[in-house]
Amino acid sequence: MRASFFCVGPLLTRLGEAKIPLPGGCNIGARPVDEHINGLKALGAEVEVINDVVKAKVSTKDKRLLGANITLKYPSVGATETILMASCLALGKTTISNPAREPEIQDLAKMLNSMGAKVFGAGTKRITILGVESLSGTSHCVIPDRIEAGTFLIAAAITRSPLIIGPVIPNHLSAVISKLKECGCSISQHGNHHLKIIPREILGVDITTSPFPGFPTDLQAPFMSLMATAKGSSKIKERVFENRMQHVLELNKMGACIYLENNTAYIKGVKELVGSNVEGGDLRSSAAIILACLSAKGNSIFTGLKHLDRGYEKLEEKLTNAGSIISRKFDQITSHSSFSNKIISEDNIDTQKNAA
Repeated sequence: MRASFFCVGPLLTRLGEAKIPLPGGCNIGARPVDEHINGLKALGAEVEVINDVVKAKVSTKDKRLLGANITLKYPSVGATETILMASCLALGKTTISNPAREPEIQDLAKMLNSMGAKVFGAGTKRITILGVESLSGTSHCVIPDRIEAGTFLIAAAITRSPLIIGPVIPNHLSAVISKLKECGCSISQHGNHHLKIIPREILGVDITTSPFPGFPTDLQAPFMSLMATAKGSSKIKERVFENRMQHVLELNKMGACIYLENNTAYIKGVKELVGSNVEGGDLRSSAAIILACLSAKGNSIFTGLKHLDRGYEKLEEKLTNAGSIISRKFDQITSHSSFSNKIISEDNIDTQKNAA
């Protein structure tokens, strides 16, 4: 898994040495770790890649990295996290210019600070880290998964069904909420940590993915499923990854009218999609296809759960609680679905049942 590579920074700064295989993850285009490696080298580490294994070590007598001024060529979330964790115990001050500004970066900085780190500016165009001698244990509650919440907002829109979703931090989904409102959905705060969406006639709108606070690349595929059923035409441009359109072929199998040119999809909305045997090629394209199955006429059989399960916990259970007719058997999900006015809550599935 790609997340395994995030161990390299903490291991290096705590132990002075780390060996980590190059990461895998979804096949959505080039996802190099050059920025991770360049950042570690800037902090004084010796890094080499031998037989697809990254070997890093600190050669100073005290095994401490040294603070540095680092400018990222691209605001990579992973590279920002690697440098942030590695520099907390470095000697002196580190600055990261052009860092990722995603909410997850801000949450990581918050947790590190609760452990005794001195991190300033997370969520802005420059992060400053003052190295400390040691970190201590802490208790930390991670922020809600904005991509899962966004997926359920789109699920409600594609099935034209009202839904209450939570917990959600609306500011983390501003670009998505804006586009859903633009295409015909009413979205409002419901209590302290929930959103209520009421879809009306869905109209085609254009999106272009970009780093936070722009429209997230992780919701490009689900939004395309929605646009496939919208009235009118739309255009979706993917600017983060060069191979993140694997869902187009499967959606067209279901009756969608999508023309792909490089990393831009031109979509002409159809009245309805038709159930089919479909397969997911990566995590987010799998979510997109599942949403298409929810809205399609007739039964659908989806295969490729190994991708889906990496990013969504008990997805079919949550969808069932929201009114879908969906079941899992081995590596397949069968869907014949309709939504009603339900509550999706990531933190308490029993609440969903009681509130339905």
